[in-house]
Amino acid sequence: MRTAIALGSALALAAVAFGQTATYKEPHRPQFHFTPPTNWTNDPNGLVYHDGEWHLFYQYNPFGDRWGHMSWGHAVSPDLFRWRHLAVAIPEAEEVMAFSGSAVVDSRNTSGLGRAGRPPMVAIYTSRTSEDQTQSIAFSLDRGRTWTQYEGNPVLDVEDPAFRDPKVFWHEGTQRWIMAVVLANQRKVSLYGSPDLKAWTHLSDFGPEGAHPVSNWECPDLFELPVEGEPGASKWILQVDSGRGHPWTGSGCQYFVGEFDGVRFTNDNPPETALWLDWGRDFYAAQSFAGVPTNDGRRIVIGWINNWMYANRTPTSPWRGAQSVPRQLQLKRFPEGLRLLQQPASEIEGLRGRALRLDDLSVPEANRAIDDAGFRGDVLELHAEIEVRDSSDVGFRILRGAGETLVGFTAAPAEVYVDRTKSGEAAFHESFPGRHSARLKPDNGIVELRILVDRSVVEVFAGRGRAVITDRVFPQPSSDGLSLYSRGGEARIVSLNAWKLRSAWE
Repeated sequence: MRTAIALGSALALAAVAFGQTATYKEPHRPQFHFTPPTNWTNDPNGLVYHDGEWHLFYQYNPFGDRWGHMSWGHAVSPDLFRWRHLAVAIPEAEEVMAFSGSAVVDSRNTSGLGRAGRPPMVAIYTSRTSEDQTQSIAFSLDRGRTWTQYEGNPVLDVEDPAFRDPKVFWHEGTQRWIMAVVLANQRKVSLYGSPDLKAWTHLSDFGPEGAHPVSNWECPDLFELPVEGEPGASKWILQVDSGRGHPWTGSGCQYFVGEFDGVRFTNDNPPETALWLDWGRDFYAAQSFAGVPTNDGRRIVIGWINNWMYANRTPTSPWRGAQSVPRQLQLKRFPEGLRLLQQPASEIEGLRGRALRLDDLSVPEANRAIDDAGFRGDVLELHAEIEVRDSSDVGFRILRGAGETLVGFTAAPAEVYVDRTKSGEAAFHESFPGRHSARLKPDNGIVELRILVDRSVVEVFAGRGRAVITDRVFPQPSSDGLSLYSRGGEARIVSLNAWKLRSAWE
């Protein structure tokens, strides 16, 4: 039995967390990506929609800007971009850290934790001691503002020191809760079933499969998606993360496409097939929202923007770490098989400000038009279609000044890339500078690029979201120039829509 989370202790931790000054105008501070006011953050946790609010819980250190004292921070939003910070939800208690997990609204009150017709919001998370990792639950009856630990914790213990990161969802087919949880060092996802979120029965294991060698598996997610353009067809996606093992070294997210029958997940692809959610070096621990209304129907994910190779060293203050923009996932069939597509959630359009539109121009003509309009900035959305038939290398120079970051496309090999070798401050880790790419074929000679620029974050969605790259960069504050380039031949800008984005924190 563990002590209930006292409101006073949570508020005391919140006071420590928010007692420092945070202006949201600090160098490198993203303006539409979530960051805590102060201190360290990593994995998104407990993503859930309830009663008109999107809830973002996240791994948080209330006492410093490096990993440690892991607790659940908490913020809510009406639109996925404008977040309001709340008190620490689940703090470290008696040297038991609150590691990653998920949250659900128990609308049927299967747990019996609801009161007076109020369904409980239930967090399922890993309790971590120096010797063991077990699964615990806590519940809230006031829309996530205060939390109480279940007196019967832990609800699941297999006596493994790397047993963590439970993702729980309600499975209609079997009328029970399903938990996907990792045996991290074995690279396995274990599936459990429960009628009430308290008593769990082992169902099956999956893995190891996919990319190898990787150091571990973490932060699983399991969900069903319809196949675009194939009415009535759907597949299940199992996503796992690895702290080391991404093609560009370090942390990354891979996924499997297959079937789930309520007991077992089966991969449709050969066991060695590795599918990556993101081809940058700074996207990890992606989790999807529970409770999204049926009339919305989107599968929306958020990932941590960092890499464990240098996460504790990134040059930001008084906070460290950021979350990606919410992304909508779709599943589409290609000649090589079913693959995920990703796009920023449409709510980002509510941040758009000053706009620039260009059509049917050469690269030099487009650059003159950009200069004539005085269009520059470090908080931007760019959406371009570029004819690349005669060019071997074409793209954007963003965050130009003392340095620059390149976002472009090469014909041979056919790939989209982010080059941050000259992006700004990089001495904090020897592996930080680099060029990160993803294979992408043009569509009838046209490459489509959608680029989000947010001071120290670059997210690229290319080919209608088929190839995605997320990278951190740390330019000088004065580096806000924008231009295009073409090498090895001529390219044509079929269209360019560019917007300055307003701060979500104003």
